Amino acid sequence: MERAFQSGKNSLGADLSDLVACPVCDTLHRFSAIPQGGRGTCKRCHHILATPRPNAMTRIVMLAITATILMMAAISFPFLTIETHGLRQQASVIDTILAYSEGLMVPLSLAMAALIVVLPLTRLTAILYTVAPMALGHHPVRGAARAFRIAEHLKPWAMAEVFIVGVAVALVKVGGLATLTIGPAFWAFAALVLITILQDNFMSSLIIWKTLETRGTT
Repeated sequence: MERAFQSGKNSLGADLSDLVACPVCDTLHRFSAIPQGGRGTCKRCHHILATPRPNAMTRIVMLAITATILMMAAISFPFLTIETHGLRQQASVIDTILAYSEGLMVPLSLAMAALIVVLPLTRLTAILYTVAPMALGHHPVRGAARAFRIAEHLKPWAMAEVFIVGVAVALVKVGGLATLTIGPAFWAFAALVLITILQDNFMSSLIIWKTLETRGTT
């Protein structure tokens, strides 16, 4: 069921807490209840503003925990093994990051560590900190709004999926020069990308913000 929010152009006398701005075209709307499984869309550009789903917060928490476990596995186990001319070398994500840790390549090493490991883990931690207490029926913990704001800001910068695409391209090019064996970390990263997409599909930022506001947070 798709539902457009009521335009807020003539709602100057309305409670400002009921107004929602479309992130695409900045049109103001009056927030209204949306049935489970429905969609709230912008009246002007039809951008999806809210998609409430049954047990969404519980599912978000479960997916975030799963993604955290997969991330730890991805950085702990071998990513791939290269064999050529009788030589065999294993490489992990940590090995890849440390390979550029000297000289002028240090900034690249730091950027890889941040974009592939640190920022995704930070975002998952912030989501769990925000959503987990509410999924259990409690009030939001102190600083939950700030944590969720951090999670929203980090979303474009958590680039695990970009890394896995880059690795796939590299494997195609190197495949003819050596024998490659994909390790468990590769599959953990691939699963992590799918879990992250599924989690973001369940997570409606507007609904979480309204829940934080309704239950009271600082």
